[in-house]
Order: sequence, then C-alpha cells, then structure tokens
Amino acid sequence: MIKKVNALILAGADKSDLGTNIKALLDVNGKSMIEYIIEKLRQCDFIEHIAVVGCADKLNHLIDRGVDYIVEGQGSIIENAIKGVNKLGKEKEVLVCTSDIPMITHQAIADFVQTSQQTGAALCYPVVEKHQNEQKFSGIVRTYVTLKEGAFTGGNLFYIHAEVPKKCSEKAQQIISYRKNPFKMAKVLGVGILIRLALKRLSLEQAQKRFSKIFKIDARVIVSTYPELANDVDKPSDLEYATNWLASR
Repeated sequence: MIKKVNALILAGADKSDLGTNIKALLDVNGKSMIEYIIEKLRQCDFIEHIAVVGCADKLNHLIDRGVDYIVEGQGSIIENAIKGVNKLGKEKEVLVCTSDIPMITHQAIADFVQTSQQTGAALCYPVVEKHQNEQKFSGIVRTYVTLKEGAFTGGNLFYIHAEVPKKCSEKAQQIISYRKNPFKMAKVLGVGILIRLALKRLSLEQAQKRFSKIFKIDARVIVSTYPELANDVDKPSDLEYATNWLASR
C-alpha cells in the first residue's frame, strides 16, 4: 500500500523558447499543460493535498480544478520549492513535479512513489533508459547521459522528505548555478566524479553515493520503466509531439 503524500507543482516563469511567460498554461488540445498533471495526480488516491507555486494571479483558477493551494512564486526554483513545502506542511513526504509533463500518467506516478517509499530514502529521483524512452516515444528528442550501465535521461519529479529543500538549498543552488561551468561544478561534485562521467565510467551507485554525501542525506536514483516521467515540453517540437500524442489517446 502506498502511504499518503502531498504534491507540489512548480509553475514558475518560462525560460524555454516557447514564447510564453507561464509555460504551465500553454494550451494542449484545449486544456492547459498543468491541468493534465493535476488530473493525473488526482487519480492517485494516495495524493492528499496539491500546491502550485507560480504567479498567483494567473494560476488562481486552478483552485476550482483540483488544487488546494496557490503559492506566490518568487526567487529561485529552490526558494519556491521551500515555500511550497512550507505551505503543505511537514507532516507528509512530498512529490515535487514540474508543470510541463502533460504526457504523465497516474500509473507512472504511482510506480515512482511506491518505489521511492520502499527505499526509505530522503530524496529519490527517476531516470529512464534511452532504449525504453525511444521505444515508448518514437521520434522524440531528449538529452541523454551515458553512465556505466547505459544511456539515461532524467525525470521531472522528485520524491522528498519535507525537510529536504531547506536542508539542501545551498548545495542545490550551487549545482544549478554552476551547471555550465565545469571548474566550479568540479568543486561541488568532485573532479573524480566529472572525470568518470566524461569517460562514461560513472555508475548509478557512485552517483547516488556522491549526491548523498554532498547533501548529507540518503539520496537514491530510481531507474523507472515509465518514460512518461522523463519527457517535458521545452521547445516547439516537444509541444507538437505532446499535442499529437495526447490527441491520439
């Protein structure tokens, strides 16, 4: 049985090339992207409360569509996650997801949450193997990282204990800020990790051990068999793909 959790959807300002201020509200077959996610979350009977962080004026109508709280977003993604978790309270663990994964399914959500709970870890993050992703979503373009076990693409959800965002905020912000600067990133992750990654010799176990040490928590990588977790909408071709895929369902 899956124990009850809260859900937090991050719907901040759009930094993609889709030409919109709030990507979450992009129309996909007559419905905004974020509404697809809310619907799938509400199909999961283990989801108790749902909060959305973003521009309150633009998102308040979601209260009538399954959302319990709208939290005004300001600052970084980490700061907004902390605000959202504070609103939901610390009594339950939190499923954090982005607002641009309209192809998500309730089965994918349930599998990830159940697997995460079974680990007992404070933070869980899903990855999907390249072949499995391309088999499910033929023709979709994703970025993959080659590890010792194979090529993987990252998911768009996190399963966390409620204290994690605040506890890990400084290091998490550093990783986000330094992601395009190898020298600064090396100071955070360690030169050895980056070298093994460049040589395609870094294993999933090594990665999760390093992140657990950096954040001083038990962090786990979940290899998911649900590609729906990994395919977000960041560019016009993604939007076209998601629109066509959902229309065929």
